[in-house]
Amino acid sequence: MGYLFLALAIASEVVATTFLKFTSGEGVTFANRWWAYLVVVVGYILSFVMLSFTLTRGVPLGIAYAVWGGVGIVVVTVISWVVFKEFLTLVQLIGIVLVIGGVLLLELGGRR
Repeated sequence: MGYLFLALAIASEVVATTFLKFTSGEGVTFANRWWAYLVVVVGYILSFVMLSFTLTRGVPLGIAYAVWGGVGIVVVTVISWVVFKEFLTLVQLIGIVLVIGGVLLLELGGRR
């Protein structure tokens, strides 16, 4: 059950971080993008609540935070590349692979 809460924490953090894109740019004001700010605030609050539920269900803090951060970074980067057409270099793609590898090593290294 802890990993379900972790997945919800990651999903809400990814949504909140992605919607930060809609709060910036030329001509953007709070008045015309209030909905994006609302999604960001609610998403981050939900993410931290779900992360705390993860910890109360027995997932160690170091593992939960590493998975939450690492998966979030990779997913937001892929969304930025696919949806917002942001450019990724070969070095950045290698970095994504290394982040995925690091998260997998943390998760798999703790199992007995």
